[in-house]
Amino acid sequence: MTEDSDLSQGQGAYRQLLEEVRAGRLGPGTRLRETDLAARLGISRTPVREAIRQLEADGLVVHLPRQGATVRSLDYAEVIELYEMRAVLEGTAARLAARAASEIELAELAALNADLASAPPGPIARELNRQFHRTLLDAARNRFLVKAVSALQKTLLILGSSTLTDPDRVTASLSEHATVLAALQARDGATAEAAMRAHVEAALSMRIRAMRGREIPLHDEP
Repeated sequence: MTEDSDLSQGQGAYRQLLEEVRAGRLGPGTRLRETDLAARLGISRTPVREAIRQLEADGLVVHLPRQGATVRSLDYAEVIELYEMRAVLEGTAARLAARAASEIELAELAALNADLASAPPGPIARELNRQFHRTLLDAARNRFLVKAVSALQKTLLILGSSTLTDPDRVTASLSEHATVLAALQARDGATAEAAMRAHVEAALSMRIRAMRGREIPLHDEP
């Protein structure tokens, strides 16, 4: 097998494992055994090893004594800190988007939120929610902000898939999105930023309640 083939398979394995972390199939504390993963993915250990290295560089995997490569866990303080940074970054994105978003992008945000309103809680709702946030981020027109949010979202993948399996959270998110969208349409950057921060803080409040009531946290809302 050539080096280029190994690299290609390594990227494929990386994307596959990243999606499994996102979906919660590889949860915090899961050991990543090269031999088992290679057999399951139908590839050699070399690209699996490269995929694990990339996950480690993303901050999603750590090497623990007597366990080896393991999907890392986030403690309470780390979750709070991540959401604090998310509020800062996505709030800034909303403020910039109020100035820079095109009418087409604003219409797309409205359409995504309308589709989310009619979607059942679960994978479709989660994907529509991700598209809403991604469209808003792109509308901010700041490539460095995009990179910062993307890095943060990779760490948040440790928490798994979205809380939008909860119908009450879907309803609340729709209302919060609508408040952000109204501020964007009014070109009111300060209000858009405050509304997005409130949206993120509401997700954090749900996270805290879940962490207090259960030993394992609920999955994250992007």
